[in-house]
Amino acid sequence: MSEIEALRQRVEALEIRLRASEDVLAIQRLKSRYAQLVDARTPRSGDLPQDEIDVIARRIAALFSEDGVWEGGDSLGTGRGRDEIFEILRHPGLRFTWHYFMKPDIEVTGDRARGRWDILAPCTSKEGRALWMAGVEHDEYVREGGIWLHARMQLELVFMASYENGWAARDEIAKGSRGGKSDRT
Repeated sequence: MSEIEALRQRVEALEIRLRASEDVLAIQRLKSRYAQLVDARTPRSGDLPQDEIDVIARRIAALFSEDGVWEGGDSLGTGRGRDEIFEILRHPGLRFTWHYFMKPDIEVTGDRARGRWDILAPCTSKEGRALWMAGVEHDEYVREGGIWLHARMQLELVFMASYENGWAARDEIAKGSRGGKSDRT
């Protein structure tokens, strides 16, 4: 193999690695934007007017493919397509949320990808009760027009527990998408 051919192969390999890194970074930014917008619906300063929540909910829905799916389990419901996702997210069930998505595990294959994220969110119920929510989000992504979007987001709720009693109290654990009931996020 000539020096030029070896260099060409090396450049091609680097381009593939760079593209994969850029794809993972774009998906991480997508998830970050989702968290920012979901939390913007429930600011610490108090309830927003419905028209402002609607604008935010439309922006969240736009982070999904046209036929994207948002699955919140038994307690939160499922939205199929941007219009249904908008309808679910325009009615925050909590007064305040602050989502932390951690430990991303993202695998990209061409224009599709899968991701797994742990989630921890301090929340406040409509009645003013402090809560902890923890779970796992199982995501599928699709690149459309050069932009990564959610194709499916599925929440596996591990627990929704009161701040005062914590998650160790057996009666505080809600299994959301595993069949239990929890406050709407």
